[in-house]
Amino acid sequence: MLFGTHAVLVRGGGDLATGVISRLHHAGFPVGVTELEHPLTVRRNVAVSSAVYEGVTDVQGLVARHVTTASEWRDAIVRTQIPVVVNESIPPWLPRPTVLVDARLAKRNIDTTKHDGSLVIGLGPGFVAGDDCHLVVETMRGHRLGRVITKGSAAPDTGTPGIVAGRGAERVIRSPADGTVMWRRQIGETVVGGDVLGAVDGIDICAPFDGMVRGLIHPRRHGGLLRDLRQSTRRRRRRPHRGARLAQLDVRGVMADIAIRGTTIADIAIVDTKISAVLHER
Repeated sequence: MLFGTHAVLVRGGGDLATGVISRLHHAGFPVGVTELEHPLTVRRNVAVSSAVYEGVTDVQGLVARHVTTASEWRDAIVRTQIPVVVNESIPPWLPRPTVLVDARLAKRNIDTTKHDGSLVIGLGPGFVAGDDCHLVVETMRGHRLGRVITKGSAAPDTGTPGIVAGRGAERVIRSPADGTVMWRRQIGETVVGGDVLGAVDGIDICAPFDGMVRGLIHPRRHGGLLRDLRQSTRRRRRRPHRGARLAQLDVRGVMADIAIRGTTIADIAIVDTKISAVLHER
């Protein structure tokens, strides 16, 4: 591994975070990830966060493995895999990383500080370069996408998804109520406006327009697993709440299928390349 002594910790394993992880991994950095117990990722087929549920996941040749101990973490790194540990903060057994990237995209700084690594990078709004991190990378669509900010913040969160083929907010489907989600459709399927994608506690979730299912939050399972989780307060299952992001639809149809199956990581290459270039310079 080219930069084997420069450990990188990425907080968050969603789709954009996975693009960052892929770039840094292939550039020769040992990369590890922290995630929530129940990841909020919608585009699960292109996110290393899926390892939390699946144990091992492969994203275009990038293998991520769910680990629970320091020895499992080290073993994954030796195997040139991406260790993913469930921890809302930073595991106490993890050595201070050379580089920390906060890629949780919470639109605010939850708890990251400049002292978390020799180089701390925040993705998107909520961070202030020079204050709570060393660098901020712009994540908003447009000509500023991927810009490295050395002082100040990224563009503020608009609260509205970017426009794609004339569709904006309606591309993101939110929960109609608190409850457990069950899906009838799968990521990558083509749907027609009005088709039932799934339901939250009996309330149907319908496609707002014709398109491709680009993402679905992981379904909450029933039966023995749910009973086991209820027996443990520490591992209490979090159900989607009203207004939570559940799914994403792409109006581009077949073209969306190409994006999902072939070039998803490349879609956010500008952001990832910028981060990789900064690390090489340092």
